[in-house]
Amino acid sequence: MPKNKMIEFENLIMIEVLKAMKELGGRVTRKEVRREIRDHSDVISEEQVDKIRKSKKTEKEYHPFTYRFNFAVKHLITAGYIVTENNHDLELSEKGRMVDFEKFDPIHDVRSIVDGPLNDEINPNEDNDEAWRTELLEALAKMPPKKFELFSRGLLIHMGVDLDDNIGVRYVGDGGLDGFGYITSDDFRTTRVALQAKRWDGKVSAPEIDKFRGAMDKHNAEYGIFITTSDFTREAMKTAREGTRVITLINGDQICDLVAKYHYYVEPVTTYRLKNFYFDED
Repeated sequence: MPKNKMIEFENLIMIEVLKAMKELGGRVTRKEVRREIRDHSDVISEEQVDKIRKSKKTEKEYHPFTYRFNFAVKHLITAGYIVTENNHDLELSEKGRMVDFEKFDPIHDVRSIVDGPLNDEINPNEDNDEAWRTELLEALAKMPPKKFELFSRGLLIHMGVDLDDNIGVRYVGDGGLDGFGYITSDDFRTTRVALQAKRWDGKVSAPEIDKFRGAMDKHNAEYGIFITTSDFTREAMKTAREGTRVITLINGDQICDLVAKYHYYVEPVTTYRLKNFYFDED
């Protein structure tokens, strides 16, 4: 990407970062901000966020958007719009909370303060805490169907779903469903739940959600959960919220969150992250 285009794109990302953080309440993680932009930005498409390239030097795949995003966040931190202690958890400063987007100018309000050279080289390495997530999703993609069935069933049980023995998650689906079960709320109200658990290379589209909703009708399901190791298009997310029966969508990243939450065949490793004190020049 030419430098002037790169700067324009980073400037656009800065605006979207501040908007996303305001929308999410002001205290969020980098990942939550990226996801909000990916799912809801009117000026940055999901294709731009999800685009993958391969490094000419290392042959490793990387997301160009993530790299530009991290630079945009770094500029906003330096200019005083965002505060952070660990570079992972972000919080809008008073300056960030008071931004008037009709007047905000990234060149004048941020870059004039940052006033430093930009590094053109793209580093394809993700944060260290992302490594195990990539490893997990790669392992799920390579699992034999029967083992993936076992993983899906166990995860759903941990989520509080009482799986039906006859229509449970199975290698051969039943009536267009990968599973069926029941969830009982705290007030002892039981809801019939239809389940879909799929390994996909590409993103799940809206027609797949419509197909799943049609399969729900066969078993009179009141609620649906669609799990994929990949992700969903914006149109699919919109379709899932339409009608009287909302379908919960769980993508690959959220699968990782659930695996971590329930310690499902994973072991937590304690480590330490250095705070800014060790890196500040003053």
